[in-house]
Amino acid sequence: MIGALYLQNQKIQDLSSINIHLKKRLFFNNFLEITKVRLSASVLFSSIAGYLLGTEIVHITEVLLLCVGGYSMVGASNVYNQIIEKDLDALMSRTKNRPIPSGRMSVNTALAIAVSLTIIGIVSLYIINPITAMFGSVCIFMYVSLYTPLKTKTPLSVFVGAFPGAIPFMLGWVAATGDFGIEPGTLFMIQFFWQFPHFWAIAWFLFEDYEKAGFFMLPTGQRDKSTALQAVLYTLWTVLASLIPVFGVTGTLYLTPLSGVLIGLIGLVFLYFSICLFRFKTNKAAKQFMLVSVSYITVLQIIYVADKFIR
Repeated sequence: MIGALYLQNQKIQDLSSINIHLKKRLFFNNFLEITKVRLSASVLFSSIAGYLLGTEIVHITEVLLLCVGGYSMVGASNVYNQIIEKDLDALMSRTKNRPIPSGRMSVNTALAIAVSLTIIGIVSLYIINPITAMFGSVCIFMYVSLYTPLKTKTPLSVFVGAFPGAIPFMLGWVAATGDFGIEPGTLFMIQFFWQFPHFWAIAWFLFEDYEKAGFFMLPTGQRDKSTALQAVLYTLWTVLASLIPVFGVTGTLYLTPLSGVLIGLIGLVFLYFSICLFRFKTNKAAKQFMLVSVSYITVLQIIYVADKFIR
Protein backbone atom coordinates (compact mmCIF):
# COMPACT_ATOMS: atom_id res chain seq x y z
CA MET A 1 0.00 0.00 0.00
CA ILE A 2 2.74 2.43 1.01
CA GLY A 3 4.74 1.44 -2.05
CA ALA A 4 1.76 2.10 -4.33
CA LEU A 5 1.19 5.54 -2.78
CA TYR A 6 4.88 6.33 -3.21
CA LEU A 7 4.78 5.36 -6.88
CA GLN A 8 1.61 7.38 -7.42
CA ASN A 9 3.18 10.41 -5.74
CA GLN A 10 6.33 9.99 -7.83
CA LYS A 11 4.26 9.90 -11.01
CA ILE A 12 2.48 13.12 -9.99
CA GLN A 13 5.83 14.81 -9.34
CA ASP A 14 7.20 13.60 -12.67
CA LEU A 15 4.12 14.87 -14.51
CA SER A 16 4.37 18.21 -12.70
CA SER A 17 8.04 18.50 -13.66
CA ILE A 18 7.24 17.68 -17.30
CA ASN A 19 4.42 20.24 -17.28
CA ILE A 20 6.72 22.96 -15.94
CA HIS A 21 9.34 22.07 -18.55
CA LEU A 22 6.76 22.25 -21.35
CA LYS A 23 5.49 25.63 -20.13
CA LYS A 24 9.03 27.02 -20.06
CA ARG A 25 9.69 25.67 -23.53
CA LEU A 26 6.42 27.12 -24.83
CA PHE A 27 7.20 30.52 -23.31
CA PHE A 28 10.70 30.47 -24.84
CA ASN A 29 9.30 29.58 -28.28
CA ASN A 30 6.66 32.30 -27.97
CA PHE A 31 9.35 34.77 -26.89
CA LEU A 32 11.44 34.00 -29.97
CA GLU A 33 8.39 34.31 -32.19
CA ILE A 34 7.03 37.55 -30.75
CA THR A 35 10.46 39.21 -30.89
CA LYS A 36 10.87 37.92 -34.49
CA VAL A 37 14.15 36.16 -33.87
CA ARG A 38 15.19 35.89 -37.54
CA LEU A 39 14.52 39.56 -38.24
CA SER A 40 16.27 40.56 -35.02
CA ALA A 41 19.26 38.39 -35.92
CA SER A 42 19.56 40.07 -39.33
CA VAL A 43 19.46 43.48 -37.64
CA LEU A 44 22.19 42.36 -35.24
CA PHE A 45 24.27 41.25 -38.22
CA SER A 46 24.02 44.77 -39.67
CA SER A 47 24.93 46.36 -36.34
CA ILE A 48 27.98 44.15 -35.85
CA ALA A 49 29.09 44.86 -39.43
CA GLY A 50 28.84 48.58 -38.71
CA TYR A 51 30.79 48.12 -35.48
CA LEU A 52 33.59 46.24 -37.23
CA LEU A 53 33.80 48.97 -39.85
CA GLY A 54 34.09 51.70 -37.23
CA THR A 55 36.39 50.15 -34.65
CA GLU A 56 40.15 49.98 -34.59
CA ILE A 57 40.21 47.37 -31.83
CA VAL A 58 37.39 44.88 -31.32
CA HIS A 59 36.25 44.94 -27.69
CA ILE A 60 34.32 41.78 -26.87
CA THR A 61 32.42 43.53 -24.08
CA GLU A 62 31.17 46.19 -26.49
CA VAL A 63 30.17 43.55 -29.04
CA LEU A 64 28.23 41.62 -26.39
CA LEU A 65 26.51 44.78 -25.17
CA LEU A 66 25.67 45.70 -28.76
CA CYS A 67 24.18 42.24 -29.31
CA VAL A 68 22.12 42.35 -26.12
CA GLY A 69 21.09 45.96 -26.62
CA GLY A 70 20.39 45.58 -30.33
CA TYR A 71 18.30 42.43 -29.96
CA SER A 72 16.40 43.94 -27.03
CA MET A 73 15.55 47.15 -28.90
CA VAL A 74 14.45 45.37 -32.08
CA GLY A 75 12.61 42.72 -30.08
CA ALA A 76 10.81 45.37 -28.03
CA SER A 77 9.75 47.20 -31.21
CA ASN A 78 8.34 43.98 -32.64
CA VAL A 79 6.43 43.17 -29.45
CA TYR A 80 4.93 46.66 -29.19
CA ASN A 81 3.97 46.39 -32.86
CA GLN A 82 2.18 43.08 -32.31
CA ILE A 83 0.35 44.41 -29.27
CA ILE A 84 -0.96 47.37 -31.27
CA GLU A 85 -1.82 45.25 -34.32
CA LYS A 86 -3.18 42.19 -32.51
CA ASP A 87 -6.66 42.54 -34.03
CA LEU A 88 -5.26 43.15 -37.51
CA ASP A 89 -2.84 40.23 -37.19
CA ALA A 90 -5.83 37.97 -36.51
CA LEU A 91 -7.22 38.86 -39.95
CA MET A 92 -4.16 37.82 -41.95
CA SER A 93 -3.14 34.26 -42.78
CA ARG A 94 0.54 35.11 -42.33
CA THR A 95 0.11 36.49 -38.79
CA LYS A 96 -3.00 34.92 -37.27
CA ASN A 97 -0.93 32.26 -35.49
CA ARG A 98 1.35 34.73 -33.75
CA PRO A 99 1.41 34.38 -29.93
CA ILE A 100 -1.11 37.15 -29.15
CA PRO A 101 -3.85 36.61 -31.77
CA SER A 102 -3.61 32.84 -31.31
CA GLY A 103 -4.12 33.22 -27.56
CA ARG A 104 -0.80 31.63 -26.60
CA MET A 105 0.33 34.86 -24.92
CA SER A 106 -1.69 37.54 -23.16
CA VAL A 107 -1.33 41.24 -23.94
CA ASN A 108 -0.15 41.88 -20.37
CA THR A 109 2.61 39.31 -20.70
CA ALA A 110 3.65 40.74 -24.05
CA LEU A 111 3.68 44.27 -22.61
CA ALA A 112 5.86 43.12 -19.71
CA ILE A 113 8.30 41.59 -22.20
CA ALA A 114 8.34 44.76 -24.33
CA VAL A 115 8.97 47.07 -21.37
CA SER A 116 11.68 44.77 -19.97
CA LEU A 117 13.42 44.57 -23.34
CA THR A 118 13.23 48.35 -23.75
CA ILE A 119 14.94 48.91 -20.40
CA ILE A 120 17.56 46.22 -21.04
CA GLY A 121 18.21 47.61 -24.53
CA ILE A 122 18.60 51.25 -23.52
CA VAL A 123 20.82 50.41 -20.53
CA SER A 124 23.04 48.08 -22.60
CA LEU A 125 23.49 50.62 -25.38
CA TYR A 126 24.01 53.47 -22.90
CA ILE A 127 26.88 51.55 -21.30
CA ILE A 128 28.57 51.56 -24.72
CA ASN A 129 27.95 55.30 -25.12
CA PRO A 130 24.97 57.68 -24.76
CA ILE A 131 24.65 58.51 -28.47
CA THR A 132 24.15 54.81 -29.29
CA ALA A 133 21.37 54.62 -26.70
CA MET A 134 19.79 57.75 -28.20
CA PHE A 135 19.67 56.27 -31.70
CA GLY A 136 18.31 53.01 -30.29
CA SER A 137 15.54 54.91 -28.53
CA VAL A 138 14.73 56.87 -31.69
CA CYS A 139 14.50 53.56 -33.55
CA ILE A 140 11.86 52.21 -31.14
CA PHE A 141 9.91 55.48 -31.08
CA MET A 142 9.71 55.84 -34.85
CA TYR A 143 8.86 52.18 -35.46
CA VAL A 144 6.15 51.97 -32.81
CA SER A 145 4.70 55.49 -32.66
CA LEU A 146 4.96 56.52 -36.32
CA TYR A 147 5.47 53.60 -38.70
CA THR A 148 3.02 51.18 -37.06
CA PRO A 149 -0.07 53.45 -37.00
CA LEU A 150 0.68 54.85 -40.48
CA LYS A 151 0.58 51.39 -42.10
CA THR A 152 -3.23 51.49 -42.23
CA LYS A 153 -3.38 55.12 -43.38
CA THR A 154 -0.83 55.87 -46.10
CA PRO A 155 1.85 54.26 -48.32
CA LEU A 156 4.21 56.86 -46.84
CA SER A 157 4.48 54.49 -43.88
CA VAL A 158 7.27 52.73 -45.80
CA PHE A 159 9.17 56.03 -46.03
CA VAL A 160 8.78 56.59 -42.27
CA GLY A 161 9.66 52.98 -41.50
CA ALA A 162 12.81 53.24 -43.60
CA PHE A 163 14.35 55.53 -40.97
CA PRO A 164 14.34 53.06 -38.03
CA GLY A 165 15.06 50.28 -40.52
CA ALA A 166 18.24 52.02 -41.66
CA ILE A 167 19.59 52.78 -38.18
CA PRO A 168 21.19 49.38 -37.26
CA PHE A 169 24.02 49.49 -39.85
CA MET A 170 25.15 52.94 -38.75
CA LEU A 171 24.38 52.18 -35.08
CA GLY A 172 27.31 49.76 -35.00
CA TRP A 173 29.67 52.48 -36.23
CA VAL A 174 28.37 54.91 -33.61
CA ALA A 175 28.80 52.24 -30.93
CA ALA A 176 32.43 51.77 -31.97
CA THR A 177 33.33 55.46 -32.27
CA GLY A 178 30.86 57.36 -30.09
CA ASP A 179 30.45 59.81 -32.96
CA PHE A 180 28.11 60.48 -35.88
CA GLY A 181 29.65 61.78 -39.09
CA ILE A 182 29.79 61.17 -42.82
CA GLU A 183 30.82 57.51 -42.37
CA PRO A 184 27.77 56.30 -40.39
CA GLY A 185 25.67 58.71 -42.45
CA THR A 186 26.73 56.83 -45.59
CA LEU A 187 25.91 53.47 -44.00
CA PHE A 188 22.52 54.88 -43.04
CA MET A 189 21.89 56.13 -46.59
CA ILE A 190 22.68 52.73 -48.14
CA GLN A 191 20.28 50.83 -45.91
CA PHE A 192 17.68 53.61 -46.12
CA PHE A 193 17.40 53.33 -49.91
CA TRP A 194 17.50 49.52 -49.65
CA GLN A 195 14.39 49.46 -47.44
CA PHE A 196 12.09 50.55 -50.28
CA PRO A 197 12.61 47.81 -52.88
CA HIS A 198 12.86 45.23 -50.11
CA PHE A 199 9.53 46.09 -48.45
CA TRP A 200 7.72 46.79 -51.71
CA ALA A 201 8.68 43.30 -52.88
CA ILE A 202 7.21 41.84 -49.69
CA ALA A 203 4.09 44.00 -49.97
CA TRP A 204 3.69 42.87 -53.59
CA PHE A 205 3.46 39.12 -52.98
CA LEU A 206 1.56 39.58 -49.70
CA PHE A 207 -0.82 42.10 -51.24
CA GLU A 208 -4.03 40.12 -50.62
CA ASP A 209 -3.07 39.36 -47.02
CA TYR A 210 -2.18 42.98 -46.28
CA GLU A 211 -5.44 44.07 -47.91
CA LYS A 212 -7.40 42.07 -45.32
CA ALA A 213 -5.91 44.21 -42.56
CA GLY A 214 -6.09 47.45 -44.53
CA PHE A 215 -2.34 47.96 -44.78
CA PHE A 216 -1.18 50.45 -47.43
CA MET A 217 2.39 49.45 -48.28
CA LEU A 218 2.81 49.87 -52.05
CA PRO A 219 3.56 53.41 -53.29
CA THR A 220 0.54 53.53 -55.64
CA GLY A 221 -1.57 51.17 -53.55
CA GLN A 222 -1.57 48.66 -56.40
CA ARG A 223 0.68 46.05 -57.99
CA ASP A 224 1.14 48.10 -61.13
CA LYS A 225 3.79 49.40 -63.51
CA SER A 226 4.38 52.56 -61.48
CA THR A 227 5.10 50.61 -58.28
CA ALA A 228 7.48 48.28 -60.12
CA LEU A 229 9.25 51.25 -61.75
CA GLN A 230 9.80 52.89 -58.36
CA ALA A 231 11.26 49.60 -57.09
CA VAL A 232 13.74 49.66 -60.00
CA LEU A 233 14.71 53.29 -59.30
CA TYR A 234 15.27 52.74 -55.58
CA THR A 235 17.30 49.63 -56.35
CA LEU A 236 19.50 51.70 -58.64
CA TRP A 237 19.94 54.38 -55.96
CA THR A 238 20.82 51.69 -53.42
CA VAL A 239 23.56 50.31 -55.66
CA LEU A 240 24.93 53.78 -56.47
CA ALA A 241 24.96 54.76 -52.79
CA SER A 242 26.80 51.51 -52.00
CA LEU A 243 29.60 52.50 -54.40
CA ILE A 244 30.22 56.00 -53.02
CA PRO A 245 32.97 54.91 -50.55
CA VAL A 246 35.08 53.73 -53.51
CA PHE A 247 35.69 57.37 -54.48
CA GLY A 248 37.26 58.34 -51.15
CA VAL A 249 34.71 61.00 -50.24
CA THR A 250 33.29 59.35 -47.13
CA GLY A 251 36.02 59.99 -44.58
CA THR A 252 37.58 56.88 -43.07
CA LEU A 253 34.93 54.68 -44.67
CA TYR A 254 36.74 53.60 -47.82
CA LEU A 255 36.45 50.74 -50.31
CA THR A 256 39.16 49.47 -52.64
CA PRO A 257 38.40 49.34 -56.39
CA LEU A 258 38.25 45.52 -56.23
CA SER A 259 35.50 45.66 -53.63
CA GLY A 260 33.80 48.29 -55.73
CA VAL A 261 33.76 45.87 -58.67
CA LEU A 262 32.32 43.11 -56.49
CA ILE A 263 29.59 45.38 -55.18
CA GLY A 264 28.91 46.55 -58.73
CA LEU A 265 28.43 42.92 -59.81
CA ILE A 266 26.02 42.01 -57.01
CA GLY A 267 24.33 45.34 -57.68
CA LEU A 268 23.72 44.32 -61.28
CA VAL A 269 22.10 41.10 -60.05
CA PHE A 270 19.92 43.12 -57.65
CA LEU A 271 18.96 45.50 -60.46
CA TYR A 272 18.25 42.60 -62.84
CA PHE A 273 15.66 41.10 -60.50
CA SER A 274 14.04 44.51 -59.98
CA ILE A 275 13.68 44.76 -63.77
CA CYS A 276 12.17 41.25 -63.78
CA LEU A 277 9.50 42.50 -61.40
CA PHE A 278 8.89 45.47 -63.71
CA ARG A 279 8.60 43.17 -66.74
CA PHE A 280 6.50 40.34 -65.33
CA LYS A 281 4.69 41.92 -62.33
CA THR A 282 4.08 38.51 -60.73
CA ASN A 283 4.21 37.26 -57.16
CA LYS A 284 6.98 34.87 -58.17
CA ALA A 285 9.12 37.74 -59.47
CA ALA A 286 8.41 39.71 -56.28
CA LYS A 287 9.48 36.80 -54.04
CA GLN A 288 12.68 36.32 -56.03
CA PHE A 289 13.36 40.06 -55.85
CA MET A 290 12.83 40.04 -52.07
CA LEU A 291 15.23 37.13 -51.56
CA VAL A 292 17.84 38.81 -53.76
CA SER A 293 17.44 42.05 -51.79
CA VAL A 294 18.26 40.22 -48.55
CA SER A 295 21.24 38.55 -50.18
CA TYR A 296 22.44 41.88 -51.57
CA ILE A 297 22.54 43.75 -48.26
CA THR A 298 24.11 40.76 -46.49
CA VAL A 299 26.86 40.20 -49.07
CA LEU A 300 27.46 43.95 -49.28
CA GLN A 301 28.11 44.17 -45.54
CA ILE A 302 30.45 41.18 -45.71
CA ILE A 303 32.39 42.82 -48.56
CA TYR A 304 32.63 46.10 -46.64
CA VAL A 305 34.02 44.40 -43.54
CA ALA A 306 36.33 42.04 -45.46
CA ASP A 307 37.70 44.98 -47.45
CA LYS A 308 38.70 46.79 -44.27
CA PHE A 309 40.47 43.87 -42.64
CA ILE A 310 42.10 42.34 -45.74
CA ARG A 311 43.54 45.39 -47.48
